[in-house]
Amino acid sequence: MSERRLPDPAAALDAPPRVVIADDQNLVRSGFRMILNSAGIPVAAEAADGAEAVAEALRHRPDVVLMDIRMPGMDGLEATRRILASEPGRHCRIIILTTFDLDEYVYAALTAGASGFLLKDVSPEHLVAAVRLVRAGDALLSPSITRRLVQKFAPCDQGRPPAHQDLSALTPREREVLGLVARGLSNTEIAAHLTLSEATVKTHVTRILSKLQLRDRVQAVVLGYETGIVCPGGEGGRPRHPRPEGLTGR
Repeated sequence: MSERRLPDPAAALDAPPRVVIADDQNLVRSGFRMILNSAGIPVAAEAADGAEAVAEALRHRPDVVLMDIRMPGMDGLEATRRILASEPGRHCRIIILTTFDLDEYVYAALTAGASGFLLKDVSPEHLVAAVRLVRAGDALLSPSITRRLVQKFAPCDQGRPPAHQDLSALTPREREVLGLVARGLSNTEIAAHLTLSEATVKTHVTRILSKLQLRDRVQAVVLGYETGIVCPGGEGGRPRHPRPEGLTGR
């Protein structure tokens, strides 16, 4: 009797990501499908509203959902919450599609667990790179845009108790690293700021995400503002080492 072989996680990551596209505009869905298919990324299903998005995500269990934030009926925010709260969808990565970067709905979606957001006029190359990035487990993080978004909509009251019950689980160094992550610094910049190796910083970030049960770096940025570690409009809200906007990983 031959030994049964278990699936190889590394081999699964080598396969192209499977995607569900949710947008109420057929032209947007068709255009994104064409771009992804031309890059060898299969589209498992399309959805025209939030309810369809939830149903298709739970049926097909895609790696990534491209989710329009404003759709008729159930919107993309509620659909994001339902997908990530379900057992079939909890490992799914959701990228929010939006027309405006400073959008309160987008901020709410990030707090609900979305892995980032893209403007609808995104270039084909950026779209493909974004899907592959979040599928690999990284956050789709444009530091300056994300920081401006959180600064505009996140509450900040340093007199109130921390919003996250597990924040006390962090060491002083991890809290310091979390604050720098929230300010939009990369691992390289944090390493230079704290005079640490980049590998040590990566270990700190991984432990922070694990202890606080955060999906990725985007949620760490949001949490940093909501707990008052960094305050909108304060000096801590801007990184000391600005860099061009782009995609950064964990």
